[in-house]
Amino acid sequence: MNHPGSPGDYNRRVIGRKEQMNPSTLERATLRHPRSGSPSGVTPLHVVILAAGQGKRMRSDLPKVLHLLAGRPLLSHVIDAAGGLGAARVHVVYGHGGGAVREAMTAADVEWVEQRERLGTGHAVAQAMPGIPDDATVLVLYGDVPLVNTATLHETATLAGGGSGIALITAAVDDPGGYGRIVRDPDGHVLGIVEEGDASDEQRAIAEINTGILAARAGKLRGWLRRLSRDNAQGEYYLTGVVAHAVEEGMPVRTVPPEAIEEVLGVNDRVQLATLERFHQRRLAETLMREGASLADPARIDVRGRVRTGRDIFIDVNVVLEGDVVLGDRVSIGPGCVIRDTVIEPDTEIRAHCVIEGAHVGVGCLVGPFARLRPDARLARGVHVGNFVEVKNAALGESSKANHLTYIGDSRVGRDVNVGAGVVTCNYDGASKHTTVIGDDVFIGSGVMLVAPVTVHTGATIGAGSTIGKDAPPDALTLTRAPQKTFKHWQRPRKR
Repeated sequence: MNHPGSPGDYNRRVIGRKEQMNPSTLERATLRHPRSGSPSGVTPLHVVILAAGQGKRMRSDLPKVLHLLAGRPLLSHVIDAAGGLGAARVHVVYGHGGGAVREAMTAADVEWVEQRERLGTGHAVAQAMPGIPDDATVLVLYGDVPLVNTATLHETATLAGGGSGIALITAAVDDPGGYGRIVRDPDGHVLGIVEEGDASDEQRAIAEINTGILAARAGKLRGWLRRLSRDNAQGEYYLTGVVAHAVEEGMPVRTVPPEAIEEVLGVNDRVQLATLERFHQRRLAETLMREGASLADPARIDVRGRVRTGRDIFIDVNVVLEGDVVLGDRVSIGPGCVIRDTVIEPDTEIRAHCVIEGAHVGVGCLVGPFARLRPDARLARGVHVGNFVEVKNAALGESSKANHLTYIGDSRVGRDVNVGAGVVTCNYDGASKHTTVIGDDVFIGSGVMLVAPVTVHTGATIGAGSTIGKDAPPDALTLTRAPQKTFKHWQRPRKR
């Protein structure tokens, strides 16, 4: 990206002279189009997202728009912003790595449009125009400008939808060096966009820059696109040329400022990606705090999904929240935890350095430190899962405890069960998984191997060090131990 909002590797040049386009060079893309078919009095909105850039400066085999921001592809953020506008259709223009882009975004409700030749932003928009009726408003976005604000976009589309002019998002910056400048007349009307290399000293002093995001009525935009020329150093059709054509026809050019400059910043390299990541995370942290969460340090939390919070929550440093996470009232999350696609009910404490994925943790539980809850771990009220305990596809009943060095997998554990240190439910025979069932009020001693399928009935006690391969009866002690022997003259092997 050469300036805020630019579509990465797409380039722009000075706008201000008459240009002509050879329709055949543009593959006649703008000449094949549907006529108006929208209901009377309704102006449909069509969003065109340019996502064909190669992103060489990312130095990656991954298409640039698939690099992650807050755990999601850049393009996904832009599609979501477009979806918030109630658009009739979202068109994504793809090119480099298009197969990977489409495969990664299979769930997106968009119209895919291929740009086979990379001939500039004007050419890219023209590829989408055949699917857009003349009476629609077209809003052009960029797949590498991920933080565009839906409210700002709505205002921009509304300004363009009411007439035949153009609406631009522009921004005033302290250092406009390298950016296209917005040139206005003494009355403040936009005359055009001039790139820095073609600007006079007076124009270089202009602080208002072009972000590249614009909206216009489709019928007019179609005609302006036809008139673009490749008469420039790069030999490409530049979308910004339509501004000059609109001014020549006496059409109004209106501008909208972003709420923050970061919402129109694009991504060209990993440094810029990291900059936007931190800005976005700060905004997400502020949202959590406004919703009732206290953060030990707002700069040291990462949200990579949707988080719903109750009241009086505490989140310590270096916590990562991914996917769909629900935190109930008075939940406390210790430092260094990773929590993904999980519900944690009120008054539960998650101690330091736990990894929790696809779990449901009940009211008043105590988890960790250094515990791992894998998918389909379900803890009822008051359960304790301690350090170096792993739970997978298992339900632990109310007030049960497994405090040390234990694996509980493919199991159903009753209430008031005590699981000693070093207990393993041996659930896998090399081909299939099997279930362990532990009844209420069971006590399992340390170092016990429960070889599934097996049931430990209510009230049973299992002696330490036992290997249990048959069902243990209720209210009885079951153990398996070989007689203890001592070999007095045996010597341990030694290295020579």
